[in-house]
Amino acid sequence: MNGRTRIVVGISGASGAALGLRSVELLAGLGGIEVHSVVTRSGERTLAHEVGPHALGRIERLSIRHPCEDIGASIASGSFRTAGMVVAPCSIRTLGALAGCILDNLLVRAADVHLKERRRLVLLVRESPLHIGHIRAMAAVSEAGAVVAPPVPAFYMKPQTVSDVVDATARRAVSLLGLPGGGVEWTGENPPPAAAV
Repeated sequence: MNGRTRIVVGISGASGAALGLRSVELLAGLGGIEVHSVVTRSGERTLAHEVGPHALGRIERLSIRHPCEDIGASIASGSFRTAGMVVAPCSIRTLGALAGCILDNLLVRAADVHLKERRRLVLLVRESPLHIGHIRAMAAVSEAGAVVAPPVPAFYMKPQTVSDVVDATARRAVSLLGLPGGGVEWTGENPPPAAAV
């Protein structure tokens, strides 16, 4: 590797595009992380609708962005060493393609590379309610080694805004990659008092 830790962030077309943007921001802010991103066409549209037309530009400034159609990009190869990948949000279309090994775009191909190379893959599957086909697809990718982490709010953290929910969920995704400094840690409802100095 080039001395920096490489992480891939995929953004598909499910609602919750802000989760992907925030994941890129957190990873870029950790220092020593080379962030690679891939956004599907549907993801571009959802980003513009839910976050605003500036969102894609922010991702391009903070990461090395690969076109979703470029199946020959570096992140499509297992020889390109990474420390993990998060797909935030992960649409049911992307989940189904990954479960069925239908590698027809770069996002799914990069995710499949992480599975076959036994690297950490975190999928923020964004759908509700679920039917049995969704559940079976989640089971299939779990059996292949992915971490399925639906973006469920941590209400015990007492979020005050949608931004709080997005931030906590993205931090949880980053922490599931095994990276230090990205997560929010619960210290208990009544943490012990700090030791007197």
